[in-house]
Amino acid sequence: MTNLGGSDAVSVPAQSATLAIDEAVRARRRAGHRTLHLGFGEAGLPVAPGLIDVLTAAAQRNSYGPVAGTEEAREAAAGWFTRRDLVTGGEQIIFAPGSKPLLFALLAALDGDVVLPRPAWVSYAAQAALLRRRVLPAPITDAAGGVPDPALLEQALRAATTDGARPGVLVLTIPDNPTGTVAPVEQVRQVCAIAERHGLSIICDEIYAELCHHGSATSAASFLPERTVVTSGLSKSLALGGWRIGYARTPDSEWGRRLRAKLTGIASELWSGLAAPMQAVATHVLGDPAEVVDHVAASARLHARVAAAVYAEFAAAGVRCRPPQAGFYLYPDFAPHAESLAARGITTSPALARTLLDRHGIAVLPGQAFGDSSSALTLRVATSLLYGVTAEERWAALDAAEPVALPWIAEALAYLGEQLRALVDGSVTVYNP
Repeated sequence: MTNLGGSDAVSVPAQSATLAIDEAVRARRRAGHRTLHLGFGEAGLPVAPGLIDVLTAAAQRNSYGPVAGTEEAREAAAGWFTRRDLVTGGEQIIFAPGSKPLLFALLAALDGDVVLPRPAWVSYAAQAALLRRRVLPAPITDAAGGVPDPALLEQALRAATTDGARPGVLVLTIPDNPTGTVAPVEQVRQVCAIAERHGLSIICDEIYAELCHHGSATSAASFLPERTVVTSGLSKSLALGGWRIGYARTPDSEWGRRLRAKLTGIASELWSGLAAPMQAVATHVLGDPAEVVDHVAASARLHARVAAAVYAEFAAAGVRCRPPQAGFYLYPDFAPHAESLAARGITTSPALARTLLDRHGIAVLPGQAFGDSSSALTLRVATSLLYGVTAEERWAALDAAEPVALPWIAEALAYLGEQLRALVDGSVTVYNP
């Protein structure tokens, strides 16, 4: 944290760990150091067919529009949610330049301290800090992340209240970043019931919901519709992170209408409105045209296949890890090798991540960045930048029946396995920076 000075100054979080590791890898590669980039959650795929034409056709739209989004875009988003079993009207939708501003605006609009699963995506706690809200961690289960263990959530809420905290907002991530898992339906149901008993509002971040490897994810809005806001965007399902298109579904309730008024006011002062050309893209995409649906399905298959192959390399090295179920993340735990690592001075997740980068040329993020204790030897691993460097390689990966057999992916997997074995065995590595 950086304090800007003065007795009432806000402590500003350091640069996002995910963005910082991406810049570090770019710098290393410019300096000629071989680096396997497993640190950044970019979807790593080319633009879906037809979207560049839609964007180009809308490039002349240079006027301001409604803060919440055009009627066409909001109706398209409402239809998109409705087809996914959440009946929605256009008046319930608000767009933003990415889902991250929406998450911040929601935390600003909702009362109370922020309850987070532990571990959780890096920006939730950082945004809470900017708003001077306490973060109340609630551990996840061994099965999946993104949703707290119900029993431990009850304990955490009681302890926090006794300690003078005011739990008010529960943030869920379904499917989850950083663990790449999907919370079981019954767990989501139980957590929503606890939230209702304690008067909590829920922000359900579902930006990975289209990328389940098998089946689908269950929204918290299915169980607590009156007080659950769902956020999403196009940066993960369609690899449009640079286009910055996010949207939220607010509840169709009196509480939801009051929240929408607050959100619209905050949005009007922070971002005015999503860029008009991007609203045209959103209108098109959220109509679920066949070529977009097919592209997303192919992306999910690729993410599943490569994430499973990376998981296999960690498992072969004797590293504990939840099997991937969605998106393109793993959250390995090196606890089985704690004694061997400690003998070499590696006793924290930051030290483990630094060793992997400096001595083995593998970029990952320490679990500490996601709220874990520094002594937990956990890492967040992103697999989506293995698909290739050029657009041609990425299209080939997307189209391949067996993407892990492609030379550049197979080489990366072999290198990863070799370096993991060298790390856990303490043997000499062939890595040469």
